[in-house]
Amino acid sequence: MAENDTHPADPGGGEQPLEADRLRDLLLAPGYLKALVFSALIGVPVSLVAFWFLVGLHELEHLVWAELPHGLGWDTPPWWWPLLMLPVAGVVVGLIARRLPGGGGHVPASGLHAGATSPVMLPGVLLAAAASLPLGAVLGPEAPLIALGGGLALLFRDLVRVPATPKSTALLGAAGAAAAIAAIFGNPLVAAVLLMEVVGAGGPQLFAVMLPALLSSGVGALVFTGIGHWTGLETGSLSLRLPMPLPRLDVGDVLWTIPFALAVAVLLHPALAAARRVAAFVTPAVVGRTTLCAAAAAACAALYALVTGRSPAEVALSGQATLGQMATDPHAWGVGALVAVLLFKGTAYVLCLGSLRGGLVFPALFLGAAAGVLLAPLPGLGLVPAMAAGMAAAAAATLRLPVSSVVLVSLLLGGTAMIPVVIIAVVIAFVTTELLPKHAPTG
Repeated sequence: MAENDTHPADPGGGEQPLEADRLRDLLLAPGYLKALVFSALIGVPVSLVAFWFLVGLHELEHLVWAELPHGLGWDTPPWWWPLLMLPVAGVVVGLIARRLPGGGGHVPASGLHAGATSPVMLPGVLLAAAASLPLGAVLGPEAPLIALGGGLALLFRDLVRVPATPKSTALLGAAGAAAAIAAIFGNPLVAAVLLMEVVGAGGPQLFAVMLPALLSSGVGALVFTGIGHWTGLETGSLSLRLPMPLPRLDVGDVLWTIPFALAVAVLLHPALAAARRVAAFVTPAVVGRTTLCAAAAAACAALYALVTGRSPAEVALSGQATLGQMATDPHAWGVGALVAVLLFKGTAYVLCLGSLRGGLVFPALFLGAAAGVLLAPLPGLGLVPAMAAGMAAAAAATLRLPVSSVVLVSLLLGGTAMIPVVIIAVVIAFVTTELLPKHAPTG
C-alpha cells in the first residue's frame, strides 16, 4: 500500500489510516477545544435572540394578517389586502439593500449561504426580514436566522476577545447559525446537518464543523424549548399534524414517486432560473424594482383570492401555517384551488426569491405538498406518501442538499414509515436537477 495512505502499523499489528490521524491532530490543534466550549456557550444567547426574533415575526404576521382584518370587520383578509402590504415591504427592503451594510442579507435566489455574517450587517438583515416576512413575502425565515446566528457568534467572540482567526470564524459562524436555525426547524439535528452540507466540508473537516454545530444547536434547543414552555409564546416552528399512525407504503406509492419527483425537479428548475433573472433585473435600480416585484407578488395573491374566493394569505407568506392546515384537512382543497395555489404562489415565490429577503425552504415544501395533494387521487397513490414525495423532491430541487432534505422531511413527517419514498424522491430530484442544463448567471 502506498506510503501516503497509511501510517506505520500500530501495536496491535494493524495499519491506521492517515485520515484518522488528521482528525486527531485537528481535534488537538491549539484553540479547537476552546472553540468547542465556546460553541456550547454561545448556543444560549444565540438561541435566546433567535427565539425572540421568531416570536416577533410570528406576532407581526398574526397582527397584519389576522388581527387587523378582524378588527376592520373581515374574518379573513380581503382580496386586496396584499396590495397594501407587500409594496411597503418592497420599499423598505429596497432602501435597506441600497443603504445599509450587507444589503439586508443574501438575495434568496442565490440559495442558502453559511458564510459568517459580519456583526455590522446584522441590523440590515433583521430589518429586511422584519419587513419582508410578516408583510407577505413568499419566503421563510431560515436564511435570516443563519445570518443572525453566525453574526451574533462573531459578535460575542469579539466582545470576550477570543482571537479572530479564519478557523475560529468558520467554526463559530457555523455553530451560531446552527443554534439559531434549530429554533425554526424544531430539531437541532436538522440544523446541524443543514449547516454541514451548506458548508460543504468533508473528511476530518466535516467533524471539525459538525461538533460545534451539533453542540451549539443542542444547547440552543434546550433553551428555546424551555422558554417556549415557560412563556407560552409561539415561534411558528415548522410542524405537521398528519394522521397517525402513518399508512404503510405499497408498490403504487413507490412507483408513482419516480415520475412525480422527476416532474417536480423539471418544473422547479426553470422557476429557480427565473428567480435569478429577477434578481439580476432588480440590481440596477434596487428600490424601484424591488417595489415593483413585491407589488407583482401581491397581485398574484390578490388574483388567487378573486379567482378562488379563498384567503390571499394562502399565496402570500411562507406557506408554513397553510401547510399545517393542508396536512390536517387536505380534503378542504378542491382541484381548482390546488391548481390555482400552485400557479399563483409559484409565481409569487419566483418574484420574492429575486427581490425580497428570506429563505427558500418553506414555500418549496408547501408547493411540493400541494402538488402531492393534487396528485393523490391517482390510482395506487396514497395521500401521505404523495405529500412526502412532493415535499422531499421540492426540498432537494431547491436546496440541492440531498441529506438535509431527507432529514428535514423525515423529521417533519414525524415517523419512519415514509422514509423510502422520501429518499427515492430526493435522489431522483437531486440527480435530475444536477443533470439539467445550468443557466448562466445574469446581470
